[in-house]
Amino acid sequence: MRCMKTLSTPLDLPDDVQALKAHIGELELALAERDATIESLHEQVRMSLTRRFTPSSERVLDAQLGLFNEAESLDDGGDEEPAPCAGDASQSDTVVVPAHERRRGKRAPLPANLPRVDVVHALSDEERHCPHDGTELEVFDEQTCEQLDIVPAKIQVLHHRRLKYRCPCCRKHLVTAPMPAQPIPKSQASPGLLAYVATAKFVDALPLYRQSTQFERIKAPIPKQTLARWMVRCGQVVQPLINFLRDELLSQTYIHVDESTLQVLKEPGRDAQSKSYMWVQVSGERERPVVLFDYDPSRSGEVPKRLLGDFRGYLHTDGYAGYNALVRDNQLMHVQCMAHARRFFVDGLKALGLKPSKLPAKTPQKAKRLRKGLEFIRTLYVIERRLRDKPPDERQQQREQYSRPVIDKLYQWVEKTQTTVNDKSKLGRGLAYLHNHRDGLTRFIEDGRLEIDNNRAENAIRPFTVGRKNFLFADTVAGANASANLYSLIETAKANGHEPYAYLRRVLTELPKATTVEHVEALLPWNITATELP
Repeated sequence: MRCMKTLSTPLDLPDDVQALKAHIGELELALAERDATIESLHEQVRMSLTRRFTPSSERVLDAQLGLFNEAESLDDGGDEEPAPCAGDASQSDTVVVPAHERRRGKRAPLPANLPRVDVVHALSDEERHCPHDGTELEVFDEQTCEQLDIVPAKIQVLHHRRLKYRCPCCRKHLVTAPMPAQPIPKSQASPGLLAYVATAKFVDALPLYRQSTQFERIKAPIPKQTLARWMVRCGQVVQPLINFLRDELLSQTYIHVDESTLQVLKEPGRDAQSKSYMWVQVSGERERPVVLFDYDPSRSGEVPKRLLGDFRGYLHTDGYAGYNALVRDNQLMHVQCMAHARRFFVDGLKALGLKPSKLPAKTPQKAKRLRKGLEFIRTLYVIERRLRDKPPDERQQQREQYSRPVIDKLYQWVEKTQTTVNDKSKLGRGLAYLHNHRDGLTRFIEDGRLEIDNNRAENAIRPFTVGRKNFLFADTVAGANASANLYSLIETAKANGHEPYAYLRRVLTELPKATTVEHVEALLPWNITATELP
């Protein structure tokens, strides 16, 4: 920021008229820069308060956005209400909330595949007689209802008995039945227990110290350190599968990438407070989806270059410049995230003290511009929602027809508005983001396989970020790498439609027995059907 000159007396003013005008121009420029800085600081303070004390939703009500009404006709109706369930009340309840009335949804029937236990309720002997003539009552019908019950987890000991054999004649030939290969040799942990602990931590975000407490409650104490060693070993056991997953990922032509922070306490040459990163790579192809996590202490551009190697195709990221070297060296087609552009405009409204979901009728000029930016982007998302389940060729065709005109209008507005706003404000930064990343933000129109945003990677990394709120950090690098492998296997299994515990149990049971490449490949998520899992 340029400092204002202090004028002590009128004698400090230049006598020459042109010099005086130049001096006044410098003061006006300094004042404008000061005002822009003050405005930016005010926005930061309001955003800090908003993040601390208000919900983080970015939702904007449809009724508040009306720039492209024709786009509404592209949205083929909303979500349908579920059909009424047998046995429920004939009328659903109505819940009144401040904005509107909301009808309470019908109760869904309990899954038919769950086992049923009949509980018969009968009258006592005294109650089975008619109060009028004393005749004994007879059963003529029944009324039924269902409740969901649960039996708490049961822990048991597998008592392995390895039978020994010998020749009854010579008594010299002795043979002992072999023990099946185990994920952790000579350990008391069975594949089922290891799968249970891994699922609780990496799916349900339950830290190991809490699991240790749970085991104590069922009279089977397992120290937290032991659980941690087991998870590190499991992460090493599944490494062959992770290698195959990486080969499959790099053989595809469309990959999403994102990263999030992770603290590792015991890392050689680094302080415990140092910030490290968990990187996620997600295949953009719909067949054989792959989700891979990798730990690295750095966020530099060398990390994606190491992870993706000689990958060729489309790379979908946010606006972080660390991916630019990989894009340049591998000559990739860079796709960028429209959701990140939208966030600037949502945050801009919050920085003005306005709620994106409830804007007043009279709003300042800046708020109107922020809302107009949201209208353009929302129109693109309305079109995308309509095309979500269409084949790639149809998506590409309709994007050219419907999305391309919206993009053109958006960037005409960006170029017109950008020069008239403070570039340090949220609005100015949002316009700059749209301007600087135009090629990446609009590339999704070129290919029907591409997404409008990088939400696939952000959604894939969310289980890790949720778990991190509970376990806070990794103790060692080995633990961070093991976590990356187990997150990779679990999230890939989920993406392929498998229940995580059942898949992990199958893998930890069969993978130690594998002796060939074919045996390992048979355990990849897309090579196993749901009926093959326990």
